[in-house]
Amino acid sequence: MKEFFHRKIERNAIGFVLAIVGVASIGGFVEIAPLFTIHETVEAAPDMRVYTPLELAGRNIYIREGCYACHSQMIRTLRDEVERYGPYSLAVESKYDHPMLWGSKRTGPDLARLGGKYSDAWHVAHLLNPRDVVPESVMPRYGWLKRNPLRIDDLGEHLAAQRAVGAPYTDAMIENATADARGQAVPDSPESSGVTERYGEATNVRAFDGNQGVLTEMDALVAYLQVVGQLTQAARQETAAKED
Repeated sequence: MKEFFHRKIERNAIGFVLAIVGVASIGGFVEIAPLFTIHETVEAAPDMRVYTPLELAGRNIYIREGCYACHSQMIRTLRDEVERYGPYSLAVESKYDHPMLWGSKRTGPDLARLGGKYSDAWHVAHLLNPRDVVPESVMPRYGWLKRNPLRIDDLGEHLAAQRAVGAPYTDAMIENATADARGQAVPDSPESSGVTERYGEATNVRAFDGNQGVLTEMDALVAYLQVVGQLTQAARQETAAKED
């Protein structure tokens, strides 16, 4: 009976096309309909902040090097995930992530709560040679990051592009993007005060790769890794509220 039905549909070109359109429409509706109520499903996070220019540059390097192919940034609501990685991910935590890096494959651990977990020196050593800090690691080395100077002259354009898709960067942030990237990694420079003024007192301002003399791609990537999961405390606050 099934073979007869399929044969009949497949020999009727118009009917087959209509069937495809019908099935595709159902799938499209299921995916698109929730977008009309997205304002009701995304949690409120008054403390949410945007990436600094240096952190955004680090995120771009993270994407360029394909880190997202082995590390997800989304903790599911399963008990074992929460016990291993921390509070499950909320939609609002990816509010300013373009593109999002939730991922689905974990050759390495999930990084959604990585920010602040290890020191800058640990991250630098791990990126130079992962086996020095995690003997069983299969992660490749990224030694060139400490040798490559970071390009910062076009960071204003990157911020402007992010603003075009919804990230609330101000004109001042865009205009001072290059100076702010330099200032965040050189705490003794006069430019460092502008970083905290525009992005908040909690912003990490330090020589991430341990050398204030040269701004490198290592500075940028470590700056990014140190804020993954730290742009808002909404998930931790929600967990604490439930425990109370």
